[in-house]
Parts: sequence; structure tokens; C-alpha cells
Amino acid sequence: MDELKRAVREGRVELQKSGAVRRGAQPDSLPYVVHMGGVEIIAISEYLRSLVLSDVSPLTVRSYAHDLLRWWRVLSVIEMPWERATREEVEVMVGWLRSAANPQRRRSTTSATQPGSVNLKTGKPVLKAGYSPSTINHALTVIYCFYEFHHLFGRGPVINPVPSSPDRRRRLGQRHDSPAQHRQRRAPLRQRQAQKAPRSVPDTSWTELVAVLKHDRDRAIFEFAVSSGARASELLGACGRHIDWGDGRVWVVSKGSTTLSAVPVSPLAFRYLAAYFEQSGTPGADEQLWGTLRGERRPLTYWALRRVMQRANAELGTNWTFHDIRHTAATRMSKDPNLSLVEVQTVMRHRHLTTTEIYMLPRMEDLLDKMQEHFARPRPAKAFTSGYSADDITAVFGE
Repeated sequence: MDELKRAVREGRVELQKSGAVRRGAQPDSLPYVVHMGGVEIIAISEYLRSLVLSDVSPLTVRSYAHDLLRWWRVLSVIEMPWERATREEVEVMVGWLRSAANPQRRRSTTSATQPGSVNLKTGKPVLKAGYSPSTINHALTVIYCFYEFHHLFGRGPVINPVPSSPDRRRRLGQRHDSPAQHRQRRAPLRQRQAQKAPRSVPDTSWTELVAVLKHDRDRAIFEFAVSSGARASELLGACGRHIDWGDGRVWVVSKGSTTLSAVPVSPLAFRYLAAYFEQSGTPGADEQLWGTLRGERRPLTYWALRRVMQRANAELGTNWTFHDIRHTAATRMSKDPNLSLVEVQTVMRHRHLTTTEIYMLPRMEDLLDKMQEHFARPRPAKAFTSGYSADDITAVFGE
């Protein structure tokens, strides 16, 4: 068994493909359930139901379900019941995530930009072949909360198999909050996450990106995104009744909520949208705004939109993502002197102002011209206080 755990930890064993996350029979109380061998895993369903009662969005429930399904697959390979799991089994999962290849990062051709390199046109690093540190940390958080929930009812191991930070436990035990902000140390097994600056698409690159799009539908959704800052999932969920042509806005369901929010959209985006409707027909009030172009009209999915971006990247030799468009919208608005930072926060629907402030940092693309002027500018000549003899200054400081 020790050899099997070592093989899984080193990524030499593939996890079984058994199990799936399926829609629940009662979406209001449990939108998603996890099945293994055709049987619902009750322990996971009980935890997910508690998340629903805590007013967590269905997308978050689905994300947690996939993390717990992966955990169950690890336990299944090493034949360990979830009630007896220890830190050793968690280390096996973390080791597998660190060493195994992420199937979504595989490249079909060797000529494609390989994972771990940097795209010289965009300056963005290409995602590595494995799972990212944020994915590993998210999985640890989900499993930790899962065992904390069952511990309240006397189920599962006595000690949570996922270690927590001693600093966090110490601060939770304090009777009052300290005014000073103390930086917490990473808990064991937690991965180091680099602080990444948001990458926005420069104006010249944006013009090239829109130029290679083949259809007014794609131009419309890209322009909707760059002018409103809306996320892909928010735009794809919009219906015909959510378009306000008179006031130039679109209503979207913000991430992590179930309520509609209005976001402004540029006139150019509406012109592209009108051209798209003229070609493909106007959707009904309850019909999704964006549809497929071939065959019977079906709602446009996230993966189909992602494929549109991939084709554009292949033609331009870039590696932009659709979320970079949201960064572009925030960067453009933050650079506008007529918009305050609070106004940008309102449009972008950021929960904290500190999130909006990161877009105030200058981009390297904006600094290139200024730095070239700096390099070409002659160095200032030394000047001394008048009244001193030139021979004396030369004798002291040299030529």
C-alpha cells in the first residue's frame, strides 16, 4: 500500500474516471450531486446541501462537488474510506496534483506554444502542464470545510486531515481583533501563489483581435465584454429581454449572486448586435441572446466561445483569454480622468475597492515610449554653487 501511495503521489498512477457530478432532482435544495458507481455519495450531498442553505450560488456548489469527486477518486485508488482519512492521504492528493498532467493543458501539436513558456507578443506566460497552485489550494479548502462540517455531527476522523495554519488558529482564539494587520503564514501543504498583475489587451492588439473575428456575433460579444466589463458567463446567460436599447445597457446576473444588475454598453457593441440579429434573427424575450451559427439554433456555450478565442489566438500567435477582456475594460476605465475609482468599481461590480485599485498600476506597454525618451534624454550636468573657483572644484572633484 505504501508503494501504491507513493506512485499516486508522484503522478505515476492515473485516477479512475468513475463517478460524475450530476444535476440534482431538486435544484432548489440540492442543485448538484456526486455519484460513484451509479450511487449517490450521501456524505457529499449532506455537505453540499448545507452550502445551499448558506445561500451559496449553484456554480459554487458545482465547483465544490468536482473537488470532492476528485478527492473520492484518490481515496478509491488507495482504498481508504473517507471517515479514516489522515494527512497522509491529503499529501497523496497534493502530490498527484503537483505532478500529474492537466488534460486541459495538453497540446495536440509540438509546434504550438508549449506550457510554461512566455508568449512574446502578449508577455503572458503560458499555463504550465500541471494543475495550478490556486487549484490545489482551492481543493484543500473544500476538503477542509467538508471535514469540519461532518465533525460538527461526530462523523469522520477526530482530527481534520487537512492541516490549517497555526497563525490562523491563534488569531481565531483571540478575544479581540488586533488593530495591526498580521500576515499569516501558509498552512502546511498550501502552495505559494504569485501575485499576478492583471493583463489587459493593448489598443493596437485589440484592433487586430477584433479584425480576425469572422462573424458579427463574435464582434458583438467581444465589444459587449470590453465596454461593460461583464464576464463570459454573465453575457452568455443574458436573454432577449435583458437588452435595453434605449439606455444602452444590458442586464446580467453577477457572479456569486442570483439578482440582475445593469451594466453600460457602448454604441459600437449595439451596432454589432443589430448586424448579428439581422443575419441570424432576433431572439425571443426568454431566448438566450447568443446562439450557434450552424444548423438549428442552440445557446452559445462557454466552450464554444472559448474556441472562438482560440482560433483568433492561433491566427495572431497570441494567448489572450476572454477574461483578459474584462481586465481591458477595467484598465481603460481606470485610465479615464473623467471616471472616479468608485465609479469604476460600480461598473465592474467589485466587492472591494482594493480590487479596482490594482488597475491603476501602469502597464509595461504604456511605459515603453516613456522609457525610450528616458534613455535618449542626456544626463544632467553637475552644477556647483556659484562663487567657487573652477580650479578649486577641479582639484577637489577632478575633471
